[in-house]
Amino acid sequence: MLKVGIIGVTGYAGEALLDILLKHPQVKITYLAAKIDKIENIDEIYPALKGKLDLICDNQLDTDKAKNLCELLFLALPHTVSMQFVPRLLAAGKKVIDLSADYRLKDTKTYEQFYKVKHTDRLNFKKGVYGLPEIYRAKIKTARLVANPGCYPTAAILALAPLLEQKLINTDEIIIDAKSGFSGAGRETVAKQEKEILNNFKAYKLNIHQHMPEIEQEFSYLYGKKIKVIFVPHILPIEKGILETIYVRKSRPAAQTPSRPALDLYKKFYAKEAFVRILAEGKFPQLKDVVGTNYCDIGIKEEADTVIIIAAIDNLLKGASGQAVQNMNIMYGFPEETALR
Repeated sequence: MLKVGIIGVTGYAGEALLDILLKHPQVKITYLAAKIDKIENIDEIYPALKGKLDLICDNQLDTDKAKNLCELLFLALPHTVSMQFVPRLLAAGKKVIDLSADYRLKDTKTYEQFYKVKHTDRLNFKKGVYGLPEIYRAKIKTARLVANPGCYPTAAILALAPLLEQKLINTDEIIIDAKSGFSGAGRETVAKQEKEILNNFKAYKLNIHQHMPEIEQEFSYLYGKKIKVIFVPHILPIEKGILETIYVRKSRPAAQTPSRPALDLYKKFYAKEAFVRILAEGKFPQLKDVVGTNYCDIGIKEEADTVIIIAAIDNLLKGASGQAVQNMNIMYGFPEETALR
């Protein structure tokens, strides 16, 4: 049995991780910690766990204890916090899956611009393997530090990867219209802004959202040149789910475009992927079909010189905790779908 710990277990992503890992036949949860007032049993925090998990939850991470009890640590911590603990865990020979943004970017200046702090772990900053299995599976298999992708980037990258890799779009015109359930903001933020979030719908952080450089980094990697996007996120008055509509222009006039339609390209690109579903022509994703799952559903509308791609995921599962467990399964050679169906 693989011994794992969850740091940040009382947040939305931490709770989702706990739920998935309790169902995993190859995993034993051996350590829990969170930012709470006092040390208490996890079934006092989550009463539904009575009789399922009898384990103390520390009120702060005890790295010595975690190192002794765990082989793998999931860090479900706020951005800018994980880098305080990752060096010690890696130095102790532990593997880490970090759900924050602390190791996703490859440029420290960009990180510091968007997250407003200096990165304190320069040694490991570029060592994190970007944890999107559909693109980086081979690297994830041998990784010691996996930087789990953000929720908006997961949907955006999966939505556009086939067209980017084949260089079939004009990279000067990429518009991402993204909408997320409020759990993406984190439990503390939701508690503070509940009246503003519920029964409301608004755009925020237009073209300055912290996930934007992550999207641009991975788009640039897939295409082979630096790419900028227009990214407009919105917050929905529902708890979970992300739906993104992406508008792109083809790189060549319709008469010069290969005859294979975009839909066929996507079906071929994701033919062996368990968690990406390409919808039939004329069908488009909706949140109710992906919330509570680790799937990414993608629908495509192709015009003469335009392609519209719509992608939907559960922001807490394929956009966070489900994907983290998918990465763990790859790292340890478990069947990739284990505990995720």
